[in-house]
Amino acid sequence: MPQTLLAFHAHPDDEAILTGGTLARAAAAGHRVILVTATDGALGLASSRYAAHGLARVRAAELHESARLLGVSRVEQLGYADSGLGPVTADDPPGQVRFVRVPVDEAAERLAAILRQESVDVLLTYDVNGGYGHPDHIQVHRVGASAAQLAQTPRVLEVAVSPWVARVMKPRGLALAPVRPVTVVVDVRQHLDAKVAAMRAHESQLTSDAAVPRNIDVLTRLPRTALERLLGRERFADPSGSSEPLV
Repeated sequence: MPQTLLAFHAHPDDEAILTGGTLARAAAAGHRVILVTATDGALGLASSRYAAHGLARVRAAELHESARLLGVSRVEQLGYADSGLGPVTADDPPGQVRFVRVPVDEAAERLAAILRQESVDVLLTYDVNGGYGHPDHIQVHRVGASAAQLAQTPRVLEVAVSPWVARVMKPRGLALAPVRPVTVVVDVRQHLDAKVAAMRAHESQLTSDAAVPRNIDVLTRLPRTALERLLGRERFADPSGSSEPLV
């Protein structure tokens, strides 16, 4: 029976990196897939050549192309300002609020309105650490959990980032909280082409002014066998403990 699945992410490109295979698999199976992104991603690392076009505008266009490649039916951007990963959150830009400063109840109600409107069956969100401690990702967890309660969404699944990745990427000095064990594993190997294409659709995130290649660029150029090993399965934790298959 077709279901409606909503993926709630922090920044443009998170949808492809963390859940791209699952979204593509769900869409291919006939389910309705919705993508909601909290921030504009304007503080993402990118080559300075994108600055002239306005990085937020560039990343919005990349997000929509990624969504198209994954088979997403609807894309919504909540429009909050990227909070960045630094130890100090920058001042709010004109006309916007950094996502970490937005009251959880306010953002949750906006997300819950979409959950209700679409009669969403499954919400994909982040764990208590936001995967690896990014402030916007942690805020996604808070907002997603609250919105699911407000909308009485039947099922919530939290993206499970591997402990190794979390340790490498977490902000220095941050202690990560214990997370729930993985209960659902989605085999996305048949949808790797769509996932990789969606990742590479975020062209601004493939390059920077530094001489060192960006991780997303290196990762998506790996041989097929390595891609399948690293990206061929996406993992989730169900707070209820259920191991019922997702798609």
